[in-house]
Amino acid sequence: MSDFPTHTIDTAPAAAKPILEGAQKSLGFVPNLFATMAEAPALLEGYTSLAAIFDKSDLSATERQIILMTNNRLNGCSYCMAAHTTIAQGAGVPADVIDALRTNTPIADAKLEALRQFSIVVNESRGWPSDADIEALTAAGYSRQTALEVVLGTAVKVLSNYTNHIAETDLDAAFAPNRWSEDVAVAA
Repeated sequence: MSDFPTHTIDTAPAAAKPILEGAQKSLGFVPNLFATMAEAPALLEGYTSLAAIFDKSDLSATERQIILMTNNRLNGCSYCMAAHTTIAQGAGVPADVIDALRTNTPIADAKLEALRQFSIVVNESRGWPSDADIEALTAAGYSRQTALEVVLGTAVKVLSNYTNHIAETDLDAAFAPNRWSEDVAVAA
C-alpha cells in the first residue's frame, strides 16, 4: 500500500506551492496528481512544464489526446485515462475518438488511426519504430516532426503514469464520471 502524501497548498514543499496555486486558480481545484507530485517539486515542475510545451506542438487537441490517451492505456494508468477523458471532452475531441481510445478499437478517421498506431509502436518498442512504421505515419499525412512530437507526448505520460502507479493516486471527483479500468479496454 502506498503512503505517498496528497499535499494541499498549505502542506506542500515551498517550491511546489506556486504550481499548486496556479492549478487552483486555473482549474478551480488542485488535481490529486499535482498534489502527489508536489512531494518532489522538481517532478511537478518538470511535468507541468513538459505538458505545456507539448501543448505548443503542431498537433491539434485531438491529436495530442490520441498520443496521451494511447500511452495512458498502454501503461495501464486508470487515473490518467479518466482525467484525459474529461480533458478530451472539454477540448471538443469527438466522442467516437475518445471511445476508441478508451476501448482500444480503431479510430474511423484513417489519418488519426495512423497516429494512434504510431503512438502504440513508439510505446511498445520503447522508442524503436521501424522505417516502415515511420513511413506509414508520413504516408497518412503526418511529418517526421510528428514522429518526434509523439516522443514528447510519450515522455509526458511516463512522468504522470509512473507517478500514479508508484503513489497509487486517488482519482479526483472531477474525473470520477469517466472512471476507467483495463477491463473496459478490449483488444483491437
